[in-house]
Amino acid sequence: IILPLEWFPLNKPSAGDYFHMAYNVITPFLLLKLIERSPKTLPRSMVYVSIIMFVMGASIHLVGDSVNHRLIFSGYQHHLSVRENPIIKNLKPETLIDSFELLYYYDEYLGHSMWYIPFFLILFIYFTGCFTPVEEESRMPVAALLLVGPSSLYYWYLVTEGQIFILYIFTFFAMMALVMHQKRKGLVLDSNGLFLFYSFIITLVLIAGWVVWLWNDKILRKKYPGVIYIPEPWAFYTLHMSNLH
Repeated sequence: IILPLEWFPLNKPSAGDYFHMAYNVITPFLLLKLIERSPKTLPRSMVYVSIIMFVMGASIHLVGDSVNHRLIFSGYQHHLSVRENPIIKNLKPETLIDSFELLYYYDEYLGHSMWYIPFFLILFIYFTGCFTPVEEESRMPVAALLLVGPSSLYYWYLVTEGQIFILYIFTFFAMMALVMHQKRKGLVLDSNGLFLFYSFIITLVLIAGWVVWLWNDKILRKKYPGVIYIPEPWAFYTLHMSNLH
């Protein structure tokens, strides 16, 4: 969106796509290293299957997002459904609309599920090993405190753009239950556990603020009609900020 189109033509990968490709390689490697450091882990075969599912889901999402974001330059509006978009309505033959809906399904549903379920599973398994009986180890260094903000903002974007609030909140509740259970045993979170736990708490605050801010937006309400109303940042962008660009 920011860089000139001449640098990255619409029929070629964008700068964001290259970052996404790097993410698809770096993040699985980091998750493997993370799970290796945890005293509690899943069976090795299950860890490998989780990482494979993660890479497949993130790769599906990469292709879907690359096409969807490029469509913005043609007038596609993320705050509308696929069939309600003006540029989609005019497609001939009409069966092409089904293809775009299939692309949306792979991007927003299948890709997100295969990406985020293994991601949060590995995070939770890692979290189960972040307890210690030593009070002195339950302190976060200054560097970690400074990074809690960016970490929370990252999780906020994952939850809102990925529409995975249910997965996130169940993971958070499981973390809270585990903390209370371990506390009865005289165990407390170490610095790594505190970092993850505080990140999830601040993420919940950011999500609540985001929802309250857009609570009365009638157009976004129509796009997200369910009980859980959490608009996507991209939908907000195409509705309220694309004119500024």
